Amino acid sequence: MSALGHYLEEEDLATVAISLTRPQTERTRPPRALWVPFELGRPFGPPSDPGFQKRVILAALRLVEREDGPVLIEDFPDDDPRARPDPGWRLPFDHAAAADGSAEVMAREFESEIDLLRGHHDRWVTQRGYSTLGLSGLSIADCGRLVAGQLRGEVLASPRATFSPPLMLRFAVDDLKAYYLEAGAAGSAKPSSRQLGDWFWNATAAGAALHAVRAACLTSSDDRLKLIAGNFMVPAARVLAPG
Repeated sequence: MSALGHYLEEEDLATVAISLTRPQTERTRPPRALWVPFELGRPFGPPSDPGFQKRVILAALRLVEREDGPVLIEDFPDDDPRARPDPGWRLPFDHAAAADGSAEVMAREFESEIDLLRGHHDRWVTQRGYSTLGLSGLSIADCGRLVAGQLRGEVLASPRATFSPPLMLRFAVDDLKAYYLEAGAAGSAKPSSRQLGDWFWNATAAGAALHAVRAACLTSSDDRLKLIAGNFMVPAARVLAPG
């Protein structure tokens, strides 16, 4: 988007980029950019906080009034207020994944864990009136079975003719991650995204299963499957170091 700003400015259209990665913005040198210290995917800050988001937007638009340049990169002064951990948040359940590590045990733990979270996710939907699930078009149980089957080494098949098996796996994984994070955020506490991420990736059978499925897919001869596993299954910051 920073590079695109140069072309739009040549057509006399004023632009302001929202930057989430400052070194990249410094390399592309946009006409104007507001760097924000938020996590990827949240360029305007925390969800459901219109007041804070308005501050970010106004800070960006004010750069249009500035006359210094030709390259202007301004830093937004405040962190995401939801980035701070909530000490009142509690884990949805006290259920550690089995230490056995075998694919079959991990798959069974993962599938039973999905059921443990149903009440929490129902509570989220009741509180919020919506859910972000639905990308795969499958029930959450079927998403779990698809991923568990991949973990067990079964031949990957797509239950929907319009989606290839690798794409179906990606969508099922996305729905599972949304299901866990929504369930984890149910209740009156407001856990930070890091709290939820640490719980999901480090303390659930689902997180362990996705790490294992990713590793297995990366050895596949299917280039599409390797691409999806390598880029979309586990966030880069959560990929486990070898060994």
